[in-house]
Amino acid sequence: MDSAPIFDSAFWLTSAGIMGLLFLSAFFSGSETALTAASRGKLRSQADKGSKAAEAALKITEDNERLIGSVLLGNNLVNILAASLATSLFTRAFGDSGVALATLVMTLLVLVFAEVLPKTYAITNAETAAARVSPVINIVILVFSPMVSAVRAFVRWVLSLFGVKTDPDSQILAVREEIAGALQLGHSEGIVEKEDRDRILGALDLSDRTVEEIMLHRSNIEMLDADEAPELLLSQCLESPHTRLPVFRDEPENIIGVIHAKDLLRAMDKLMRGPDASADALKAFKVLDVAMKPYFVPETTTLDDQMREFLRRHTHFALVVDEYGALQGLITLEDILEEIVGEITDEFDVDAEHPIRRAEDGQFVVDGAMTIRDLNRATDWNLPDEEANTVAGLVIHEAQMIPNEGQVFSFHGFRFEVCARKDNRITKLQIRPL
Repeated sequence: MDSAPIFDSAFWLTSAGIMGLLFLSAFFSGSETALTAASRGKLRSQADKGSKAAEAALKITEDNERLIGSVLLGNNLVNILAASLATSLFTRAFGDSGVALATLVMTLLVLVFAEVLPKTYAITNAETAAARVSPVINIVILVFSPMVSAVRAFVRWVLSLFGVKTDPDSQILAVREEIAGALQLGHSEGIVEKEDRDRILGALDLSDRTVEEIMLHRSNIEMLDADEAPELLLSQCLESPHTRLPVFRDEPENIIGVIHAKDLLRAMDKLMRGPDASADALKAFKVLDVAMKPYFVPETTTLDDQMREFLRRHTHFALVVDEYGALQGLITLEDILEEIVGEITDEFDVDAEHPIRRAEDGQFVVDGAMTIRDLNRATDWNLPDEEANTVAGLVIHEAQMIPNEGQVFSFHGFRFEVCARKDNRITKLQIRPL
């Protein structure tokens, strides 16, 4: 009795089934790569232009765990089924040796046509591929969603047995960290300019920083004494590079108002050139009559919140106090904007020495009051700013003392030499990497 022919209809049907399953495997592999590699920003841009496919891709990628779970489930199903059919086919044709042959052939086919080829295409055309596959993947997710949810719950239960806690709503990578990482990578590759990187990172950092970090310290605030003669107040206001000046009485801590130069000049002009102008009226002038009510903010207010508050109140000037209500400094809207765009100067700013300059020997001469963040920004260093806001504060914190001129310290991979000290303040340092 003759044995059944090998190349019968069952052989060709099985072979066609294997090819179809390999195609599905390639689709799942490529879809997973495209949807995870696609830029959500580019997809959002396409969706805003009316692309329904891009909008569907955006919706799918909102839950990465469900997406990857469904795609992996479909991919494993078709791969295992294809391997089973191939084993059956090769065993029938070659006997027991067909198992090893089926393993070899299917490994090569799956690797080349179901993994490398589709994933290479998907990475090269991520957004286009993601938009094209999103309608079909959406159906796959709906079909496999109950099983994926059960698997997710089972996995969390198993992990909990080993003390691993998982948050189902947590993001694998925070958006801010993703943007910061992309900017740093782009800068290192020469694609993103340093100034562009600093501006964007400065805007992202506003919610993580407080007014205490960038405020003008109370020791440097220029003030008006409410009990001074009007002529002296006018002279001081005209000589000052600032438009707004705090007004105090008895002691500088006792701020009772804020004078705007324009308000003071208008009042003085009225007293000197107005219809009721007289020397007696000028002597009787009280600066508090034209002063604004002072606006106080806590030192722990974030820069993001403070900027919003400035815009809501239509003011640019605030006095910073600590938890006991004691004056610590002042902050303006310009100070916050400078954290994004860098130093802002105009024709009335004092022509002071730049807080950082490079000496002939390659060392950096730094003003002690310069913030660590500004120094890092200017030099691309990574000095820590958790324990101190200024460079002088960092040296004092690490030295556990107030150093004298000429003392040298080494920490965090840098050499710090104290060049100048005034009272208990370090005013100038020389810094170089070790």
